[in-house]
Amino acid sequence: MTGTETALVDQLRALVRDVPDFPRAGILFRDITSLLRDPRGFGAAVDMLADAHSASGVEAVVGVESRGFILGGAVAYRLGAGFVPVRKQGRLPAAKVSVAYQLEYGAAELEMHTDAIAEGQRVLIVDDLLATGGTAAAAVSLVDRLGGHVVGIAFLIELESLGGAAALDGRPYTSIIRF
Repeated sequence: MTGTETALVDQLRALVRDVPDFPRAGILFRDITSLLRDPRGFGAAVDMLADAHSASGVEAVVGVESRGFILGGAVAYRLGAGFVPVRKQGRLPAAKVSVAYQLEYGAAELEMHTDAIAEGQRVLIVDDLLATGGTAAAAVSLVDRLGGHVVGIAFLIELESLGGAAALDGRPYTSIIRF
């Protein structure tokens, strides 16, 4: 990373708000809403996520509910790709595939429409945070089940101490801000 890129990452890090004891006691939540409301910070974050994957031939960007929708939609636009939402259980109206997974503080289920990804389509998965890797691994599983080819996974933030990269099974990934 160049000095300019390091300075930009430091500026983005400063825009992330720490919220102790959310959503439960003992959790330090990294809130990106303060970064999203900053036009320069939001633009820089989207540019960095998109630029890291611009040579990958991305045809579809999968955004994971809910902050992954915000970042993923903007990244898809920047890359000239379509956008595919991955939603929590019960929120998609048409035929879907689903996968259950573990969060750092519970369990959940994600769903994707069965017609969202074409066989062999080059897919970038975008989410705001890599913690334990369960959510990202679940999204990868959905893309794989539909025959897509995950060319990368992009995160705004990585909580390195939680070891989430191991759950990605060697898939290429990018994280902009590391805590």
